[in-house]
Amino acid sequence: MATTALAHEKLWTEKSTIEAAEKKYYEYLSKINSVPSQCTLASEISKARQHIKNSLERMDGIAALAASPGAELLDRLSSVEKENEKLRSIIDGLNNLVIDLHERVKSLESGGSKPAAATAAAKPAAAPAKPAAAATKDDDEEDDDVDLFDSDEEGEDKAAAELREKRLAEYAAKKSKKPALIAKSNVILDVKPWDDETDMKQMEQEVRKITADGLLLGAAKLVPLAFGIHKLQISCVIEDDKISVDWLQEEIEKISDYVQSADIAAFNKI
Repeated sequence: MATTALAHEKLWTEKSTIEAAEKKYYEYLSKINSVPSQCTLASEISKARQHIKNSLERMDGIAALAASPGAELLDRLSSVEKENEKLRSIIDGLNNLVIDLHERVKSLESGGSKPAAATAAAKPAAAPAKPAAAATKDDDEEDDDVDLFDSDEEGEDKAAAELREKRLAEYAAKKSKKPALIAKSNVILDVKPWDDETDMKQMEQEVRKITADGLLLGAAKLVPLAFGIHKLQISCVIEDDKISVDWLQEEIEKISDYVQSADIAAFNKI
């Protein structure tokens, strides 16, 4: 059985034959491994060449652009030249205008000196006419002294004075009959109680008992303060010459059973 199985196997019994076979095998493997490295190196070299070529082409394009100016630059140069021409024309017009004004000023100065000399020459000629005018004035004064119609001026002056005095007396009497303007003020007072147990109706009645010449008490209302406490806000009209606000406050604060304080809420002249 063993001999039959070994009969089908191919064995190399010689050592030299085995070493030669191994050498061929490793040479084959080295050739296979070296092929990709050679391919990659060639591709890198080709890429480097292409990159150099592209960079050279770009440099040529830049040099061409530097040698020949672009369209935008030409347009800007043309616009600048046009603006320079316009400025030159404006400056020429201003120069001409200045020259014309200078000539006009000269002509006015030369023309103004001549009329001044003519006026100075005319003044002495007009001077001799004054004595004639003075003589005419003296003649008129002499004519006024002569009363041709014998008018009674003194009687007229007396009548005018009496009429004026009469009218002044009538005006004074009429003015005295007019009633004098009375200065009045509208005052609103805040009357504050001691606590929430104070009888506000009774307090209002006590305040209204204050009477005086020139004092007129008006409407009143209760205004809430805080914690259920209300204040009495009452308005009145006073005559400034007869009643003062300080006096009115003191009179209200005298009602000490109900009133804690009386303050001015508003004050307006009528």
